[in-house]
Amino acid sequence: MNKNYLTIAIPKGRLGEESIEVLNKIGYAKSVNLDSRKLVFIDDEDQIQYLIVKSIDVMTYVNQGVADIGIVGKDNILEEELEVYELLDLSFGYCQFVIAGFRESSNRLQDEKLRVATKYPNMTAKYFKERNRKIEIIKLNGSVELAPLVGLSDVISDIVETGSTLKANGLEIIEKMYDLSAKLVSNRVSYRFKFERINHITKKLNQAMEDIDND
Repeated sequence: MNKNYLTIAIPKGRLGEESIEVLNKIGYAKSVNLDSRKLVFIDDEDQIQYLIVKSIDVMTYVNQGVADIGIVGKDNILEEELEVYELLDLSFGYCQFVIAGFRESSNRLQDEKLRVATKYPNMTAKYFKERNRKIEIIKLNGSVELAPLVGLSDVISDIVETGSTLKANGLEIIEKMYDLSAKLVSNRVSYRFKFERINHITKKLNQAMEDIDND
């Protein structure tokens, strides 16, 4: 790893594919192949290093200064609560963070002992605290839709794109909590010492997003 190079953390999965597509539009990340097993791609011409990491880890790499900037979903920013600069909304990876459950569950949102199953305890706790609602959070690592089906929770809070999984399990959106999309974030120290390079990429990405919106 060359510390003089700008290091960019790219998430794996669909968000990473969309990230590479947008970076390609501004002339970057041409050598990055997400189908490869490689985790580091080096562009000596532009002096940029690309790290391919799990979405949930992008914030950690940026916060710790291993990556100077990164592309990450707003959900990770809200959940991790790490000190990074949020530079730009990239207008892709759109989804919603919602409260969901059985239709009759909407009558229980004000219950003092409301049980909420979620993979995002920090986001969920913050949302309900801001609305002075007391809840019991049940932390799960996957398939939160199962929780109300078996009586583990009254409702769930989770990320929804199409809502098809909810519908397949007899659940529906009860309340929308946050709108989410991909963001460009920066390490605070890197932003100071590599400002010109980071600002240059930020401006080019912003222009690319405006061009897409105008198409």
